[in-house]
Parts: sequence; structure tokens; C-alpha cells
Amino acid sequence: MGEGGRGALCAAGLAGAQGTVATVTLSKALGSQGGAVLGPAHVIAHLVNTARTVIFDTGLAPAAAGAALGALRLLRREPERAARTRAAAAAVHSRLTAAGLDATRPDAAVVAVRAPSARAALAWAAALRAVGVQVGCFRPPSVPDGVSRLRLTARGDLDGAALTRAVDAVIATAPSGG
Repeated sequence: MGEGGRGALCAAGLAGAQGTVATVTLSKALGSQGGAVLGPAHVIAHLVNTARTVIFDTGLAPAAAGAALGALRLLRREPERAARTRAAAAAVHSRLTAAGLDATRPDAAVVAVRAPSARAALAWAAALRAVGVQVGCFRPPSVPDGVSRLRLTARGDLDGAALTRAVDAVIATAPSGG
């Protein structure tokens, strides 16, 4: 999201705003793992000393921080990657909805496709895995009852043929009522 992939704060016009606190993930757009809280020093100190989720968590691994930093440097050098990723996600959404599937309109790289049930979502993900397409599969308790879904993550480095093959597979393996 945001100009050149600079994130949601940039997209919202809040990047660099005084007193802004943000939680960020390093695992999605940056392809690393973990996350961070960014903000004024007094807020961070308060969280470090009082927030159970910070107190009982382990520190970010240096390799994960380095991988995220490398991804940020790449985005700075090649800001068009973010636009290609958003365009790929929009194309995936368009094809899935044209095929009658209930897919969320992406703001960034992720397109969620609703499945009729948790069991159907698991079977759909397995059918895709069998043809070489890896997707996330979300079902209760990670989502509310009745909203199981697959999560497709578009990538800006996929060519048109690879995107077409993946979307064709999602459509071909979709459960009835999906």
C-alpha cells in the first residue's frame, strides 16, 4: 500500500505525523516474519514495561530484521514493484468475481475468496496444493463461523502466464456454492 509500497500510514497521509503509533507486520509485503510497534519513545517504553504480549514475547530475530530491511531497500530502488503487485491482485480479483466467486477487493496484495464451509475451504486448498498452487486457508477459530476462506497473495514478479494458471486452478477447483 502507499506510494512505492511505503505502507498504510503513507496511504493514509500519516507517515511522519507527530505522535503517530503504528503496528507493522514484516511477514506480508516484506516477506520476512514478525512485526514491530513504531512510535514515540515514551509509548514504546510503556509497552515494553507493561504490555503482556511484549513482556512474554521474544525479540525479533536479527535475520528477520535483516530480511525486512533488505526488502525495504529493494522497494526503495524499485518502487514499481508495489504497483505491479497491486495490479496483479486487481486482475486476480476481477477474474475470480467474473467467474462468480465471492472475492474481496484488494487494497494491496491479498485477495480473500470465500468458501461455503470450513471443510470446503480445507478441501479446496488441498486440491490447489495438488496442482502446485499454494494458498492460505482460514477457518474458525481464526475467522468467524460461516466465513471460511482462501487467501491468495499476488506477487508483482509473476508473469501473466503464471497468474493465469493460478487463477484458472482456483476457479477449476472451486467447491459448488463457493
